[in-house]
Amino acid sequence: WVLLDVTLALPAGALVEVTGRNGAGKSSLLRVLAGVLRPAAGSVSGRPRVVGWAPERFPSAQQALAGDYLRAMARARGLGDGAQRVVGREAERLGLGDLLGVRLAELSKGSAQKVGLAQALLAPPDLLVLDEPWSGLDAGARAAVPGIVKEITDRGGSIAVADHQQQVAELAPDLRWHAEDGRAVLAAVAARAPVRSRP
Repeated sequence: WVLLDVTLALPAGALVEVTGRNGAGKSSLLRVLAGVLRPAAGSVSGRPRVVGWAPERFPSAQQALAGDYLRAMARARGLGDGAQRVVGREAERLGLGDLLGVRLAELSKGSAQKVGLAQALLAPPDLLVLDEPWSGLDAGARAAVPGIVKEITDRGGSIAVADHQQQVAELAPDLRWHAEDGRAVLAAVAARAPVRSRP
């Protein structure tokens, strides 16, 4: 096992920071939360219907064009005729416009991360799970992340983020889950001036 006896709750509208050293189980915890990994025992209850998942390493070794991939993901999310519009919106927000005609396999790590983040946002997520979302992002895409966080939490969505670069600290997380010695526990969060507002 990687983590044992984990009991955590993520309230609606909360931003949670997931901390711990390398190998402590942060990514495993996030995968279970997102529903891409099934726990060997126990269960996850109350997971929202729409979950956005952006892994630390977007699987970009594919021949599809970035735009075709995003439009296919949008259709898979049930967006139908709105797929093109939604892809355009996220491409503009993350500075992907010039890259939509580039094959995924030819993208830099940072550009592939932008595609990974964009696909997680195509259908407005009620739960957004981000594993090292700032890794390799350029300044423009980094600057868009606080707005994305505010947009989701203001409408009652929840976000869980693991971030070695500690950029999430600037967003004033509501909770911190700390993984260590096979456990993941609720840890104290130091009071910070909030960057985002709540309704």
